[in-house]
Amino acid sequence: MLDACRFARESGCLEGRLALSGLRRLADVLAQTEGGVDYRLSGVTGEQGQARLRLRVTGRLLLVCQRCLDAVAHDLSIDRLLELAPEDSAPAQEEMEDDSVDVLPLDGMLEVDALIEDELLLSLPIAPRHAECVLPVAAADSKKAHPFAALAALEHH
Repeated sequence: MLDACRFARESGCLEGRLALSGLRRLADVLAQTEGGVDYRLSGVTGEQGQARLRLRVTGRLLLVCQRCLDAVAHDLSIDRLLELAPEDSAPAQEEMEDDSVDVLPLDGMLEVDALIEDELLLSLPIAPRHAECVLPVAAADSKKAHPFAALAALEHH
């Protein structure tokens, strides 16, 4: 936990390795939770004095392939610039149009692990799978009779 506004104003820097085993929301999509990701969180000030955070995360996640259900590697290279804004404030029009900066609504303390986990979840592909992948044996064995084939035969009698 850190005071994000103060951290940004003082150009703070926090870096380390975050264990995947502690990220409960991410665990559902991972093939394995061993290892971790490397991160660096830096406090910066915008052109108009806005408190900002730059988050960089690198590493490799092993996701579950949606076709064969084996592990598929997903390399991470996240680089986000986050502008801190009071939770109850509406973003200005220019903030909405600026794709280089994301607004992070925040009042008070920031949970760094939760922020990193959020960014990891946002970086995931919708349906991870290998470039060259075959269907699982059970799904590929389509020569079996369809379970309702007998009903279709009865309908024609």
